[in-house]
Amino acid sequence: MEPSRPRPPFEGPSFRGLPLRGLLLVLLASMLSGCGYNTIQQKDEAVAAAWSQVLNVYKRRADLVPNLVATVKGYAAHEEEVFTRVTEARARVGSINVDAGDPASIEQFQQAQGQLQSAIGRLLLVSENYPQLKADQNFLQLQAQLEGTENRISVERQRYIQAVQDYNTYIRQFPVNLTAMVFGYEPKPNFSVENEAQIQQAPAVDFGDDAPVGG
Repeated sequence: MEPSRPRPPFEGPSFRGLPLRGLLLVLLASMLSGCGYNTIQQKDEAVAAAWSQVLNVYKRRADLVPNLVATVKGYAAHEEEVFTRVTEARARVGSINVDAGDPASIEQFQQAQGQLQSAIGRLLLVSENYPQLKADQNFLQLQAQLEGTENRISVERQRYIQAVQDYNTYIRQFPVNLTAMVFGYEPKPNFSVENEAQIQQAPAVDFGDDAPVGG
């Protein structure tokens, strides 16, 4: 009589050689993919990336302010009120810890950035009274950098608005809305669109004789 062979460790039921645990994981992954979970992750990451770009271009504008103020001061030292306004506006921007998930924080951030843009516009208008300043190469370079930055701000804001709209629309669709509810994904706040044309076209910063001021 042959001795009995030891039985292999019990691994639970299987389906065509696949352990039950592996089968459940495959089914769970399939269900999550089918109900939009993976796409939610992709769109959520797209919003986060777009927001990072928005912050980057706004920071670049703020970083240009000290050199711009210093250059203008070299020719218009008595324009103290203008310098004070732009410096205070830049300080307000730097003091805001914006939370992209909080509508009130987004609104505060947007208002502060608008105030800084307005203050920079007034600073640049000072150059109209100082021909030598308008011809200064450092001033012209800063003005060109600022114009390019304003263009990037307009582009990145629009991309962020579109990314948020895409995300919000997707998580409201059935049955994705059920997945979003289960995993706690809610609609994200967005920039308020006070002037559609201003978002589509960057404000001008070339303040010539007839050039408009970007607001």
